[in-house]
Amino acid sequence: MTQSAVAPERRAAERTELKAAIDEVFKTAAYNGARVGAKVVSLDDGSTLYERNADDLLNPASNVKLFSSAAALARLGSDYRFTTDFLVDKGARERGGNVLGAAGEVRGNLYVVGRGDPTITTEVLYGLALQLRYHGLRSVSGDLVLDDSYFDGQRIGPGYDQEKTDRAYLAPTGALSLNWNSAGIVIAPGEREGRPAQVELSPASPYFVVENRVVTVASKKLRRLSVSSTPAPGGKQRIVVTGRIALGDEPMQLWKKIDNPPLYFGESLKAMLAANGVRVKGKVRVGLAPKDGAVFYVRRSDSLDLVLKRVNKNSSNFTAEQLVKTLGAQVSGAQGSWSNGLAAVEGFLAEAGIPRGTYIMKNGSGLNDANRFSASQLCTLLRAMWERSTSSPEFLSSLGIAGRDGTLAFRMSSTEAAGRLRAKTGTLENVSALSGVVETVGGEHFAFALMVNDFAQRTVGINRGLDAIGAALAELGTPGGPAAGLAKARGDAPLAAPIDELRARLTTYESLALAKDPRNAQLLRTALATTRDPALKVAIADALYRSDPEGSGARELLESFSATPEVLGRLFQGAPRGEAVEGAVEPLAPQTLGTKEAASAAAISHLPLALQSLLALSAEGDRDALNHLVGIIAAAGLDDALRRELTFPLAEVLAIAPDELLLALNGAAEAVQRPALMVLAQLIDSLPEAERAPLATALERAKGGVDPFLSALAKRIDEQVAAAASARQQGTLAGGAESPAPSPAGP
Repeated sequence: MTQSAVAPERRAAERTELKAAIDEVFKTAAYNGARVGAKVVSLDDGSTLYERNADDLLNPASNVKLFSSAAALARLGSDYRFTTDFLVDKGARERGGNVLGAAGEVRGNLYVVGRGDPTITTEVLYGLALQLRYHGLRSVSGDLVLDDSYFDGQRIGPGYDQEKTDRAYLAPTGALSLNWNSAGIVIAPGEREGRPAQVELSPASPYFVVENRVVTVASKKLRRLSVSSTPAPGGKQRIVVTGRIALGDEPMQLWKKIDNPPLYFGESLKAMLAANGVRVKGKVRVGLAPKDGAVFYVRRSDSLDLVLKRVNKNSSNFTAEQLVKTLGAQVSGAQGSWSNGLAAVEGFLAEAGIPRGTYIMKNGSGLNDANRFSASQLCTLLRAMWERSTSSPEFLSSLGIAGRDGTLAFRMSSTEAAGRLRAKTGTLENVSALSGVVETVGGEHFAFALMVNDFAQRTVGINRGLDAIGAALAELGTPGGPAAGLAKARGDAPLAAPIDELRARLTTYESLALAKDPRNAQLLRTALATTRDPALKVAIADALYRSDPEGSGARELLESFSATPEVLGRLFQGAPRGEAVEGAVEPLAPQTLGTKEAASAAAISHLPLALQSLLALSAEGDRDALNHLVGIIAAAGLDDALRRELTFPLAEVLAIAPDELLLALNGAAEAVQRPALMVLAQLIDSLPEAERAPLATALERAKGGVDPFLSALAKRIDEQVAAAASARQQGTLAGGAESPAPSPAGP
């Protein structure tokens, strides 16, 4: 049924229901104290269906990419292609115009002139090396000269300087760039315990100076790896890898930014040419190509409409900034820079109905605290692009599709919004946004912009609300209407399976988790989207994480887990691999872990797989995992069996992630922090002096640091440990229970 067939009174009622549904979302606890800007407009008649603080300027995070990509489409055109030219000196030409001398030699230098192509990866560069060989190149008598003068020398954009790390999403721009100006570091265990790990760079080249300080440890131990990327003398990049990796661990790949894009490109190209039988006799250096150089080969990228899919579907900061600088160079005729690129964007936005001076835009990606737009301005842009016949299809196809791809691949998948809603996500610390277009079940089309700033809760709660609004919009025209969409997206009234059924289902999903088969990933994603039992969702998310470590499983696991009876308690109650622990006398405590059925699980000798994954993520320093771990530790304060099972892995986390665990404890509520500190104090007291050393060092750092709360926490831990030692010497636990202190070796 199309919207034209809907009676006017029903249409008006639906809009009233929609407003009530959106208001209901913003009244939930997740949004307490947050600043919200929201607007929904009809793309069919221009009417406004909903607005809340729609003209307030807020941080839109990566929704800024909508403005950058729209301007690029309008000014460059959807068929624009980035080029990379390979030139030789004019004097190198042979008679007849051949640029190669005898035996395929370039006599002189080979020049590579970049024009901002953001799509060159290791695979593309290897293909380029092959193409040069196929075109007859066998050697270069001179140097490999990299000309990246198409862009100015400012490589780090405004807003990027607010974060001093080597993370890949902070990669610099460059007219000659490779792998989004980041390097892949692959780490695998050595051949036996005690041996160095295997560390490889992708792509490998003399550009990198690698220091491998990773040791291989026993298979039962938790992994902790740290990789740093810093400039090295001579324009090179120093990669230092420290930590430990366990025998049997899967190889792990991490990405870090590099600092000298042209040399990274050039050294990698030279290595790939050598691998294909092409020798460059000179060195790799940065310089200008001669204006009268002879063209040897030209590489053309995919068309801009395909490049934009990486910008908006995958939210590539690097590609967005490359677009802005390219736009500046093309429109101004000068070197590409942020100033002339953003001027070009502003010119387009003025034409689209967003006047200069009414917003703040300092970069093209939306990174950190550098931009301000309103929900009204986002809707104005979306409507302008919807009506722009020359680029509307390309712009809309660049957006992520709910439940299908991009950053929305796993959001709203079980609602009517799946396949109907296209949008750009935006996420920073205490910032979340979602803006796009949706075609409702009833055939209407809407643009919407939702921005939330300064929230105190976890992002997952905010995003669930935004997804619920998207689902409510999509449900217009269905019998249930917006309220039904809201309930579906929020997963209202979760259904908990009986314990026997839960145990059987957990057994099934744990078997899939142990298989680690990537072919199961799609099956598990579907199961995750349609399962309502909160404990079972955690097990499915863990199976997905183990089957597809690079996918969304870890995020789903962290977002769905909680140290509550509904999740932690039921995971233990239904634990399929549980076996009685010799000597354990206390059952799982009903007051901590749920109903009296907990007694049937008693103490288990193996933690549920999902908890093992949480511990592994905690050991790697993941903040959300550590926050959950603190809740689990607190629950163990009332349960001997859980405390015994946590003894060995907690000792591991204390040894390799003490600073991160202290921060998680510092952020916990007092009701959680107090029992957690009791458990940790008993554990610390039981550890040999050598095993306490990393934590002792972290405590001293905290006591001497600038954070008064963290300093107070460190002193409190010292006091608790002293009390635990005193209680142990008197033959009792600090809480008065007649039981031995836990042993780091386990029960």
